[in-house]
Formats: sequence, C-alpha cells, structure tokens
Amino acid sequence: MKTFICVAECGSPSRASDRLRIAQPALSRQIKLLEHEIGVPLFDRHVRGMELTEAGTELLRRVSGVIRQLELTVQDVQSLHSEVTGNVALALMPTISTVFAARLVDRVARDLPDVSLRIREGYSVELLTWIQRGDVDISFLYGPPSDLHIRTRELLHEEVVLISPPGTLDGVGPQVEFDTVEPLPLVLPGRPYALRHLIESMAKKAGHTIDVPYEVDSYCAIKSMVMSGIGHSFLPPASLKTEIDRGLIEARSVGQGGLWRQLVLGVPSQRPNTRAADAVLSLLLDEIAMMIDSGEWQARPGADLRDRI
Repeated sequence: MKTFICVAECGSPSRASDRLRIAQPALSRQIKLLEHEIGVPLFDRHVRGMELTEAGTELLRRVSGVIRQLELTVQDVQSLHSEVTGNVALALMPTISTVFAARLVDRVARDLPDVSLRIREGYSVELLTWIQRGDVDISFLYGPPSDLHIRTRELLHEEVVLISPPGTLDGVGPQVEFDTVEPLPLVLPGRPYALRHLIESMAKKAGHTIDVPYEVDSYCAIKSMVMSGIGHSFLPPASLKTEIDRGLIEARSVGQGGLWRQLVLGVPSQRPNTRAADAVLSLLLDEIAMMIDSGEWQARPGADLRDRI
C-alpha cells in the first residue's frame, strides 16, 4: 500500500523507486501483485508514466489516511522515551498561510528541531476532507464548530472587509453598508466556499443582493484583480497588511458591527493526537495568541485561546 501511494503521488515508477529506495523491478512487481489481488487495474500505463484509474483513485482516497495513521502511531511509540520527534501535517487556507505560515515554521524549527512540519494549503472544502480522512493532523477550518462533526478548538473571530482598488470609492468613509456594495463588480470564490456563503448570506440579511461577475477560486488572483482595478472583493485585512500599508488596496468595514468569520482548529476524530502534533498545536496557539495580543493579527480570541493572552 505504501508503494501504491508513492507511485500514485509520483506518477512514475522510476521517481517512486528513487523516493522509496526500492529497485524499480521490485516496485513494479508489488503494484502488479496488488492489482492482481484486488482484481482491477489501478494504473493506466503510458510513455509519460502512470496515471490512476477510477479504481486506483478510489483506493488512494480510502487508504492514504489509514496508512499515514499507522506510520504516525509507530513514530509516536518509538519516541515515548526521547525528545519529541515525528512528522506533522498542518492544513490552512491561503489567507492564513500569508499571515502565519512562515512564523510557525520558524518557531517549530527553533523549539522542536526533531519535528518535521509539512504545510498543505487549500480551501474550506478541501481542508475538511483532509482532516476527516486523516491526511493531516491539524487544520484551520471555518466555524461554527457544531457544523463540522470533528474535534475542534475555538480559535478566533476575524473581520472580513471590503477591499477596493485605490480611488474607486472616493468620498466613501472607512465604513460602508451593503447599499454601497450592491452595485460594485465583485471578485469572489464560487459558491461551495465559505467566504462566498458569508458575503451572500450577510447581504441577503441586509436586504441586498450582490453582483459577482468574476468567480475566482484563488486568493492571489483575487488580490491581483483588485489591485488591477478589475473589481472589489472581501478578505481579512491581516492577509493584506503589506498591500494596505502601501496604498495598493483600500479596506473598509461593512455594516455597523462589521463582517466576522470564525476560525477553529480541527483534529482527526478517529485517532488521538501524536506527541509531535500536540507539541506543534501548543506552539501554534501560543504564536497566534501573541500575534493577537500585539495587534499583528486583528482578531478576537476564541474560547480556547483566551487563557493564553
């Protein structure tokens, strides 16, 4: 199964052979034996490498988290009488990655030198799938936690603001209502994503609809399109601090109390945390608490963060 996962990720038996340090003929035999045992082809072979069949894709979806859990369990037992060691996978959305990833990587390197931290970036739908399958150990997710049906920690609430190209809303103050937003051309992710749902639901609650001529499922592309003058969008200001400070983007609160989204931390429900995951989780909470306390991250601490501030 580990060989199968590696070939699926590499797309080539030669690259998988190098990664696993197994001779390519032996690796190919393992894949053929697995296909024979299951009774269906798992890969389509071609000159460029190997691609998963429909059956192979389904097998990968079902076993990747399970195999990873077994590996982490062995690592955790081996490290019980030593310094904290192991591999930890953290998933986060692009807006959080911009604010926090480099800082956390630096802290883990200093305080947990024997822990290998892997960061995966994705959007809300992907993040929830990864944590439910056990592909990652910790994931940022959008609340409320009661909707997620996994183990969570209430992290923070952060404001989401209207971002605009400079000079396009001259005469408009630092706060706007949805009647100002309604005629604006917006650049937003598609409907499966949490940000789109938040903006549409709050606009509807205020008695307005929004115009979204540009559906873009990319944080970097949204930011670029706003700076280019194509349209307006909504993002948390912490993820745009550099652009706002340089005057490349204007940010305004929406409504009397502003628009707020909840962030929680999720961990897999089907297994306990490893020592390494618990150690990274503790550092993560400490770093975010310090950022909120210093004003670097404009947010309200959640229930599981307040005692650290």
